[in-house]
Amino acid sequence: MDFTQNQANGVNSTSHYETRPLNITIVGAGIGGLSAAILLRQQGHTVTLLEQSRFANELGAAVHLAPNANGLLRRMGLSPEKLGAVSCKKLSQWLPNGKELFSIPLEREAHRWQHPWQLAHRVSLHSELKRLATTEDGPGKPAILKTRSRVVDVNPAEGSVTLDSGEVVHGDIVVGADGVHSKTRPKIPGAENIKTFGCGKSAFRFLIPRERALADPETKRFAEHEGHLIMIFGSDRRVVVYPTNDNTLLNFVNIHPTSESQTNPEESGSSDWQNQGNIDKMLEIYKDFEPAVLKLLGMADEETLKVWELLDMEQLPTWTHEKLVLIGDAAHPFTPHQGQGAGQAIEDAASLAVMLQKGTPLSVITDRLKLYQKCRFERASYIQEISRIAGMDLGSGPPLDSSRFTAYNFGHDEWDYSSQMLRKHEWENNKGLFWRMPTSFGPMPGPRQDFHGRSRDGSKATFKTTSVKFKSSRTVLQNLFPTEKLKFASTDTVVYATFTATQLDNLEWLGGRGYSHFGLYVHGVQYTKGNGETVTGTYLPVLFENLADPILSGREELGFPKLFADLDIQLDGNTWSLKASWMGSKFATVTLSDPTEPLTNDDAAPQQGQAPVPADEGLFFHKHIPATGSIGSKERGQADVEYTAFLPNEADAKTVERKVSKTLKAKNAQIQFDALDWKALPTLHHAVARLQEVPVYEVVEAKIVEGTGVSDVSSVRRAE
Repeated sequence: MDFTQNQANGVNSTSHYETRPLNITIVGAGIGGLSAAILLRQQGHTVTLLEQSRFANELGAAVHLAPNANGLLRRMGLSPEKLGAVSCKKLSQWLPNGKELFSIPLEREAHRWQHPWQLAHRVSLHSELKRLATTEDGPGKPAILKTRSRVVDVNPAEGSVTLDSGEVVHGDIVVGADGVHSKTRPKIPGAENIKTFGCGKSAFRFLIPRERALADPETKRFAEHEGHLIMIFGSDRRVVVYPTNDNTLLNFVNIHPTSESQTNPEESGSSDWQNQGNIDKMLEIYKDFEPAVLKLLGMADEETLKVWELLDMEQLPTWTHEKLVLIGDAAHPFTPHQGQGAGQAIEDAASLAVMLQKGTPLSVITDRLKLYQKCRFERASYIQEISRIAGMDLGSGPPLDSSRFTAYNFGHDEWDYSSQMLRKHEWENNKGLFWRMPTSFGPMPGPRQDFHGRSRDGSKATFKTTSVKFKSSRTVLQNLFPTEKLKFASTDTVVYATFTATQLDNLEWLGGRGYSHFGLYVHGVQYTKGNGETVTGTYLPVLFENLADPILSGREELGFPKLFADLDIQLDGNTWSLKASWMGSKFATVTLSDPTEPLTNDDAAPQQGQAPVPADEGLFFHKHIPATGSIGSKERGQADVEYTAFLPNEADAKTVERKVSKTLKAKNAQIQFDALDWKALPTLHHAVARLQEVPVYEVVEAKIVEGTGVSDVSSVRRAE
């Protein structure tokens, strides 16, 4: 949801929210700078890239594109596999004598992440980022790239950059993406005297043709498997080798004590990626490794062999000041031990683009840059520290819990996370934005009791439930959780949800008539109680119903998140369809094709590559009753009552026997939302716009279930 665009279009509109496309100057055209340029141009801004070289000469080496970064690249319109990126299929760790410590087939865990873990050629990636940033291909105005533009001064207050030619480039924002030796970083208060320093290790980097290793019987095992990441660990040195460029090249990162390869100790902390290496020196450093490793290293071409000192830096007090903001290595240099340096720069770019979305008022730029830092500072700093720990000499500390850190690194979508942080920021800083619930018209009996307080009989009521279960994004769905006590039980980026439409009829409390409801059910959700215990179930963020009586009673008595909508459900030949609308404005369509085949027990079993959903103990929903006027310290829009409610499965089963008479599965299913605008959907636009964001990665089950017996839901209780 674009809050600032709503304001620009007349929602809470004042001169404070006047907007125009921003003029953004990016210093540095590396992976982070180009990523920021692409995403910011896509937001409608005017972008100027300043690069001090003829062009950023990226090292002829490979780069890790873990799932967290890969998804952001795809959001930009970049598919790494089209550039020759290789899927990382196997991870092995060997000792210097050739003994294997472990080998992990990564493909068996790949279903956990929506996007692949790939190994890309850095030059190919960089070239494609440059093309997407600076050509007409893609939304927005192409970024202007100025090469041979060496920055000599930055004025954060004015948003200006002075070049060595004397030219002054003015803008609304200056993005410092100029790497570890940043010229923009010293303009951040408190960062003037913070310098990079060598961490004690350096790395030889080079590429060789994979065929060269395959041709020799002694070195064949280093290259015979596609997508094989090999780590050979000595106590204080290591060799990391993996393929790239459609498995035609092998990439080497040989990390060792700096003192053994350093030619000029006085230059420690100032080296770059392009320092020439020496093969004889490299072979001397790894002389205690098995002969096959030395033979493999000896295949390096000395003309392209580089030695790179691994630099580190103390944490900056802040990444932003006035109109200046830092991203990538300018803000947080990374050692390479987690393969996240490029990924975190890409995440920075994504977060910044979210904060500077189309329609961002000039008056809020400083606050938005601070919010970008709030989103990114803890995560980037933590991964920095993980990388430092992973790079420690063997035996100098406790072993790393690699699975936990992998989940933290991979299981994150920065675009969706930052989007939610922006939403919260807008809600907290605009008192005009608050939750509305419909008011009641006085006491009335609900579906649970008659006028005399006796329980209703639901045994003769009928139901017909159509459901489409699908894979989706954990981050997008988690953004719908109204409390931090609700989270997914799994760290996987791929989770499961279901859109369900139910037609009810012959309800005693409606005089033998019925109604329909349509909702989103999010599976595998864990709630943490005050005592630390957890309950796992399904979370219901919204339920559209086509009759006022169940909406009012469900809201008032139970706190169900119900909204009104017209629900047109039809079975035309072999096509089942639902059309959801409000006053003639259609906002959702669900169709099932050929729902004719009986569902079998095999259909209910998880398919290959499909992660099992945690045990479902019941249904969660969040009860929120806002205050009326000002009551004590509470303002209008704050909750008088707010808590997570829970309907346990066993309580549902005790109220009435549910009898299924028919179950059919469908061959295909499609789901489509269109949020239209506030005029067409004045009461639903906010909800439908969020549902439209929910991705359907893959439909895993579509079925229709018919039967009798509608349960009483009065057993709802506080989740605590």
